[in-house]
Formats: sequence, structure tokens, C-alpha cells
Amino acid sequence: MFLAQAGRQLTVVAVPFQVYQLTGSTLAVGLLGLAQLVPLLAVALVGGALADAVNRRRLLILTQLVLAGTAAGLLWNSIADQPLIWPLFVLSAVNAGVSAIDSPTRASIVPGLVGRSLLPSAMALNQTLVNVARAVFPALGGLLIATVGLAFSYGIEVVAFIAAALVIRRIPDQPPVGGGRKFELSSITEGLRYLKGRRLLQATFLIDLNAMVFGMPTALFPAMGTTVFGGDAFTVGLLFAAPGAGALLAALTSGWVSVVRRQGYAVMVAVIIWGIAIAIFGLTEFLGLALALLAIAGAADVVSAIFRGTIVQLAAPDELRGRLSSIHMAVVAGGPRLGDLEAGVVAALTSIRFSVVSGGLACIGGALLLGRWAPQFVGYRYEPHSYDTPTPDWVPPEEA
Repeated sequence: MFLAQAGRQLTVVAVPFQVYQLTGSTLAVGLLGLAQLVPLLAVALVGGALADAVNRRRLLILTQLVLAGTAAGLLWNSIADQPLIWPLFVLSAVNAGVSAIDSPTRASIVPGLVGRSLLPSAMALNQTLVNVARAVFPALGGLLIATVGLAFSYGIEVVAFIAAALVIRRIPDQPPVGGGRKFELSSITEGLRYLKGRRLLQATFLIDLNAMVFGMPTALFPAMGTTVFGGDAFTVGLLFAAPGAGALLAALTSGWVSVVRRQGYAVMVAVIIWGIAIAIFGLTEFLGLALALLAIAGAADVVSAIFRGTIVQLAAPDELRGRLSSIHMAVVAGGPRLGDLEAGVVAALTSIRFSVVSGGLACIGGALLLGRWAPQFVGYRYEPHSYDTPTPDWVPPEEA
């Protein structure tokens, strides 16, 4: 995970920066998010069904190699005499589609490796790994772009994904419990049918979607770094890295998460803190304060991610875990893409600052409305030593 995330975080800066460099348009950077969103959503349910049907270890190895191929395409385009815009959009779209298979497969492995009582701690450890990468590599990516160029960043991503595939080979085979559900159309839609009427899971997905769509202004970072704060690619890299730095600090001090029982309430508080930090970030003119506010937002986000991940993994049987993880992943990964589009469009119609501030306030309002709509989410209690089936009314179709 760390290797894959390290490579990915380099291009989190490189691709938007290159698009903004070639076009000078915040709207174009926002449309990059839309280009990633469409294949991500199209493949998400298929990815979860695959994770519930085949050996998850082997599937992960394959996805790392394909992701290495997309990075190689970005490298090829960056060293051309006249880099083109369309490969940035196409390869980012392919990357997003493959990630829609990779992420639910990776998530569905964890409960079988650690068990129920250690799952919150495992989620915290995962968040630590992810946010080490998010804290270090965007800033490093910005520094590399400013010093040795875009191609070097893309080259490191190629190597990182290949190395990740080699490491995954050392994990034991991970077939789904019971041999898995046969991969077919009905298995793809089964996860959506399972969600019907289950507001606990629906609210878990929707509260993150609310935060990412309205309170995730990363599409504006290239413009803010170079205009609002008067910097260069390194400044842009710092803006991308700041949420990861805050998230890393929160993850490293997250031993307390295993004693929290009201996990839904904790998610609600974290999302509201995120919205407040983003709204104030949109008003500041000082880079140091801006980075601190983004770090606070990142810390709140990692707390939300730990508890949301625990709720999702425990609220479903193993034979559906891959498909529900794929829906969760579609929300987690798709929300920021919608957020890029929303932030870019609003900034183009009004101003950069208005886009950021209004998004943070909308995030707060959406969380409060969601809490009223789904009180069972706010009141959800985690019982670490309960081994009762969390959803006794669900029966696999072949047994119904």
C-alpha cells in the first residue's frame, strides 16, 4: 500500500499541475476530475464483484502492473517535444478505472487478516501508511517538478507500482470465504440491492460524499499556489501535502480509536471540523496559516476515514464485503473528482476564494442535515467483541 500510494501521490501533483501549465485554466483542472469520475463509477461495481469472486491477492498484483503502465504513458507524454493534453485525461481515466478494482480488493482483504476486534486498529494503521505517503510525496513531487521536471516524477511512479506488485506476491493467497460469489450480472448489482433501506450504510457513504464534493478544493491548488500565494510548483506541492501531514499526525496518534463506541457521532464531528477548516482556509492570505488549516482538515478526515471504514467492514458479511467496499471506494474516490469539478466551475463563475469558502460552509450544512435524516448513523455503537451477524435478515440468493 505504501509503495502504491507513494507513486500515486507524486502524480496527484504532477497531472493537475501539467494540465494547468498547458491550459492556464482552473476549469480544465476541474474537468480532469470528471474524466476520472466516469470510469471510476462505471467500473466500481464490477471491481467489487471481481474481489468477491477471485483470488484477491492475484487480482491486486494485476492491478499494480496495469497502473504502472498508465504511469509509463504519462512519462512518455511528458518527454515529448510538445506534450499533449488528451493523454493526461485518457490515462488519468484509465488509472481511475483500474483503481476501482484495486481499492475494494485491497480493503476486502483486511478483515480476514486481522479479525473483528483488531479492525479499527488495522484501519488506523492503513491510514498511517496512506498519510505518510500523502504528507511526504506531494511536496516531494512539487520539488521534483520545480527542479528536475515532470518526467522524473512519472518515472518514480512506474517503479513504485512494479515494486508494489512484487511485494504483494509475498501475501498468502486470499480467496473469498466460501469460495466466493460467481462473477455475473446479478452479483454486480447485489451490493446495491443490499443497501436498500439500510440508512446506516447509506449515511456512511453520503456523509463522505458531502465532505468531498463541497469541501475538497484541490482543483484550485495550482491556481492558489501560483497566484493567491505567489509561489511556484513547490508551493502547489505544499498545498497538496498539507492535508496529508495533518492526517499523518492524526493517524500516528490514533491509538484511542479502539475505545470509541459512538463511531457515527465521531464521523459527524470530524466532518464538521473539516468544513470549518476549509472555509477559513479560503479566507486566509498567509501561506503558513493556510497549510495549518489544511493540516487540521486532513486530521479530521483521517478520523472520519477510520470509523467509516470500520462501520462498512463490520456491517456486511464477507461474501458481500468486496462489493460494498467497491461502493465505499467509489464514494471515497469519486467524491474528490466531483469536488474538483464543483470547485473549478464555481471558481470560474465567481472567484477562487468564494468557491473554497462556500464549499466549506456547504459541507457543514450537509453533515447536519444528514444527521437528522439518519439518526441510526449518529447513534451507531461499535461492539468489538460481538460476533453476531450484523445483518441477520440477509440471505445469499443461492440459499434464499
